Amino acid sequence: MRILVTNDDGINAPGLAVLESIAADIAGPGGEVWVVAPAFEQSGVGHAISFIHPTMITGFGPRRFAAEGSPADCVMAGIHDVVPGGPPDLVLSGVNRGNNAGENVAYSGTIGAAMEAALQGVNAIALSQFFGPENLATDDPFDAARAHGTDTVRRILDHADWGAAPYSLFYNVNFPPVPARDVRGTRVTRQGFRRLSRHRVEHTVSPAGRRFLWVHSGPQDEMTGEGTDVQACVEGYVSITPLTADLTCDHAVARLRAGFGDRS
Repeated sequence: MRILVTNDDGINAPGLAVLESIAADIAGPGGEVWVVAPAFEQSGVGHAISFIHPTMITGFGPRRFAAEGSPADCVMAGIHDVVPGGPPDLVLSGVNRGNNAGENVAYSGTIGAAMEAALQGVNAIALSQFFGPENLATDDPFDAARAHGTDTVRRILDHADWGAAPYSLFYNVNFPPVPARDVRGTRVTRQGFRRLSRHRVEHTVSPAGRRFLWVHSGPQDEMTGEGTDVQACVEGYVSITPLTADLTCDHAVARLRAGFGDRS
């Protein structure tokens, strides 16, 4: 198996090294792991692409490249330029430093990379490590992802429905904010919503008198209801959520058509 690995935390992020190890396990002795990751951190860029300027890409060793662009740029670079012999068999994105559950999905560059892979017709899984008081200050805050990542990816590959074109499915995995030994199992979930965690901006003034804005978010451990990704992780479970780039709200279509007299 040939696997393309990327992230949004940058080519030197510790979570990327964790994911490279997971990818090597999945690819096996005869497989290949290719890395194309952002040269600099790209957290929060979502599914952005560098549409109006070129992306410089630099080799850092065998099958290892850094691109001055977004995670989605990295996926396109890997599929169309870096990986020889056609597209890879699988794209893995992460392991993100912090959770990409709930509303964070809408902002995440980690998710954006997996979404781009799905749009390109390549199976993709995004992986993120939830942080909290039980793991953040430990020697290895990625312990849960490191210990359970390979098995989780293998089980998804064994059982996943990748959907049908044009909008194939991709999968969002979040590891709970606990040491590996305390992980309670796996839950297949929906995307939750933390009502108290909306992003906001706060201003600061530089020594030169210029005004800058910093983005902040709210508490990440708010319960979001049974069967949702955030709650599963807070309760100690690995969450797996199937996603798609199709943002259509299906249950609203019929009512809106009736209101407009649309009989299509």
